[in-house]
Amino acid sequence: MKKMWVCALAALAIPSAAWAQESEENGLYAEVNAEVVTNYIWHGQNLAGLSVQPSLTVGWNDLWLNAWGSAGIATDNHREIDLAIGYDLGNLSLAVTDYWFLDADGEDYFFNYAAHSTYHTIEASVGYDLGFMSLGWSTYFAGYDYDDEGKRKYTSYLQANVPFAIGDFEGVATLGATPWASPTYEADGFSICEAAVALSKEVKISPTFSLNATGKVVVNPATEDAFFVFGIGF
Repeated sequence: MKKMWVCALAALAIPSAAWAQESEENGLYAEVNAEVVTNYIWHGQNLAGLSVQPSLTVGWNDLWLNAWGSAGIATDNHREIDLAIGYDLGNLSLAVTDYWFLDADGEDYFFNYAAHSTYHTIEASVGYDLGFMSLGWSTYFAGYDYDDEGKRKYTSYLQANVPFAIGDFEGVATLGATPWASPTYEADGFSICEAAVALSKEVKISPTFSLNATGKVVVNPATEDAFFVFGIGF
């Protein structure tokens, strides 16, 4: 659950990679992995085309830090870095994430945190694992998240993930929605933004190395859009 929750907080386009370099000692652990995806789909939105998405996690017992990034292969695709800190209390997970996007013009400076010009958004998240299903709620509480009148929108998202298995394939069914009007999700009120099913399979290359192939179908009823994503994790 911890790995699934970290990856969800980092806004991965598809369930995270099967292979990772890991080390653990005295409760301190580290993990590095990466994916290549045909499209970067986040909460039912197409943010970029073919992308490379690395991830680094360092933790001590139930406290963890995660850095996740996305870099578009095409020169006109934006670049993203997300930094998160979280704590797991049994089945309950709490986290704060700083999202930063760099547009094609390259002028959205990383250290610019000015409220109305920054491209950072700060989000608080809570998740709970019921075993057969995981539930999550996230809300922007700082950074660039304002309406046309300069009022904070508190853009929020709720998500349910149901894991399943078909033969050698691991799967997850996802349903995501925004609870109120949100220009971010092109929604005038409560709207389902993501209905998705993903299947992944581990492909062993050697006794110590494997890849993870994932296919994901995403439908966004709010924007009447649909996507198919293929990814390779390593």
